Amino acid sequence: MVEHITGMLAGIGVLSLLCQWLGWKLRLPAILPLLLCGLLLGPGLGILDPDAIFGDLLFPIISLGVAVILFEGALTLNFKEIKDHGRMVTNLVTIGAFITWACIAPAAHYILGFDWPLALLFGALVVVTGPTVIVPMLRSVQPKSNLSSILRWEGIVIDPIGALLAVLVYEYIAVTADPTTHVLNALGLTLLLGLGLGALAGYFIGVALRNNVFPHYLRNTAVLTIMLGVFVGSNIIQEESGLLTVTVMGIWLANMRGVDIAEILEFKETLTVLLISALFILLAARLDSSAMLDLGWGGLGVLAVVMVIARPLSIWISGLGTSLTSNDKWFLSWMAPRGIVAAAISSLFAIKLESLGIEGASSIVPLVFLVIIGTVVIQSLTAGRWAKFLGVKAESSQGLLIFGASKFARELASLLQTKQVKVVLADNNWDNIRLARMENIPVYFGNPASEHASTYLDLSGIGRVLVMSPYRQLNPLVSFHFQDLLGTEKVYGLNNAEGVSARHQLSENYLKRLCLFGESVSYAKIASMMAKGAVLKVTNITENFTFEHFRQRYGDTAMPLLYLTKDAKLKIVSGTEPFEFPVGIELISLLPMDAQEQAVVQKAIADEADRAAKAQAEIEAKAAAEARKIKEAEEAELRAIAKELARLEAAQLAEEALKVQAEEDALKAQQKIDAEALTLNDEAILEVTAAEQSDAAIIEANKPKT
Repeated sequence: MVEHITGMLAGIGVLSLLCQWLGWKLRLPAILPLLLCGLLLGPGLGILDPDAIFGDLLFPIISLGVAVILFEGALTLNFKEIKDHGRMVTNLVTIGAFITWACIAPAAHYILGFDWPLALLFGALVVVTGPTVIVPMLRSVQPKSNLSSILRWEGIVIDPIGALLAVLVYEYIAVTADPTTHVLNALGLTLLLGLGLGALAGYFIGVALRNNVFPHYLRNTAVLTIMLGVFVGSNIIQEESGLLTVTVMGIWLANMRGVDIAEILEFKETLTVLLISALFILLAARLDSSAMLDLGWGGLGVLAVVMVIARPLSIWISGLGTSLTSNDKWFLSWMAPRGIVAAAISSLFAIKLESLGIEGASSIVPLVFLVIIGTVVIQSLTAGRWAKFLGVKAESSQGLLIFGASKFARELASLLQTKQVKVVLADNNWDNIRLARMENIPVYFGNPASEHASTYLDLSGIGRVLVMSPYRQLNPLVSFHFQDLLGTEKVYGLNNAEGVSARHQLSENYLKRLCLFGESVSYAKIASMMAKGAVLKVTNITENFTFEHFRQRYGDTAMPLLYLTKDAKLKIVSGTEPFEFPVGIELISLLPMDAQEQAVVQKAIADEADRAAKAQAEIEAKAAAEARKIKEAEEAELRAIAKELARLEAAQLAEEALKVQAEEDALKAQQKIDAEALTLNDEAILEVTAAEQSDAAIIEANKPKT
């Protein structure tokens, strides 16, 4: 029996790791593989029975696990950050959460017949979305940067707010369910103890951390141990008050000035991943599949209210007065998957309420799991197409994540920001991060490959990673992490492998990617150049000033880094392949002092050549002007001669025309005279003829008759 329990515990650990890896590999929320694994091992095959394995220990295990989850979530609730992330996020985690609760609770009451207390508890449980489910979906869908930021921060902030709301509703139900206690007294004591003890414990832990009471290696362990002790102590003083106490404790610690909780939060998140994975398999294995089927159409009706009524109403009311477009709001209305927190807290509350004899408490867990399955599966499968249809998908990601916030990285980031390229700097060195913040550069303080970074590091719009830090131990980890996330060809690193001992030799695949800005370029080389006065330079490569001209002016020591094309595409120079620098780009390069000095000399020579060429051009222009004047005078003289010749020719032609006309007129006159003479002659002839005829007639008449 002991071996069986040990084997099952080890198996749960291995399976939880496998499910987390599978979710990461498939770019899906890990909750889906965990849920399927639990359902398969529990209701499906009957291999895993948590109640039989753990017996009376099951409730304390779940209770302590939920306490850690709530405390870790509360550590992320920084009230200042809520304001920093815009009006929409603030509205969603306040007004939007209340609208969601106000829509879902009546649906559970009227559709499934839940009593009002249970309906209100269910509504509070499914208010939360959670970063563990929303972040993988955002990586797959890749919406616009502002929408991704809204959804991510909503999931982070609403986790503790929704959990606190659910705890308060549960405390009210638990108090009113006990007929031997006075409701107001018990509820007042619970709230007083939870709020008072939680704030007090958070304050003293914060003071201890601020004054370094605990050695560095005990900080995380001390905070975890004290938190669990406060949780148990609060429950002993007032039953069921522990969850409220640790939630308030985490919120107080998150908002206390001068307390660095980054390492604690990272440790808690690592622990929470383990707890969430194991708990979810156990909780899914306890799920009664027949109870979920018994919900029938009523359960689907509640799911429909959650997805198509509560969420859109929350988004559109919260979005009043913001700059979001209608398409933005419709996309946000479809993105609200429920996660681990709802499942863990609902299972814990169901066990407690069943022990108190609350009727219908057993229906909460299957209904919560139905909402989780429905929202995660449906929205995971459809969100990408929905975003594409609405036109809210991000364009090709040109942004850079730079690991290492050195002076060179900060100056490069500032320069790229002026070119409208998104840049985020990540570093473990607080001084570097502080200087970057002073220059208004987006930053992440910590290891960008950590679990904390996977939730809080905004990678929307980031398409490539430049590893430019001096941390030789951490650089490979960051490179491999983002190679898996973005692709091998999207990650570049400086060549810092020189001097590494044989014991710490790196893989060939990793070494091949250490070619950023060229195969021989290292962090030490760039740092040395910057210390000696190297500067970043933007040069327009044109037809009149090609890359050959650039080399001629600045010499071989000038280091091309990257360039921007006409269509705002960012190209990074590396040693993986020969690079060509086409016309029409903006080349960003690093110029050491000798390149700057050579540029000054070359510029002076070029200026002198320009002056000589200008003087020669002026002489040539004057000569050309004189020649042009002479030519114009000659052309004018030729035009005058041609004009005179034309005039003489015209006069001659006119004279000849007059002569011709006179001859024609004389000819016509002679012809007229001849014609008239001919007419007179004819008339004379006719008269003679007539006279002769008359004489003949007279003679004939005078002849004697015989």
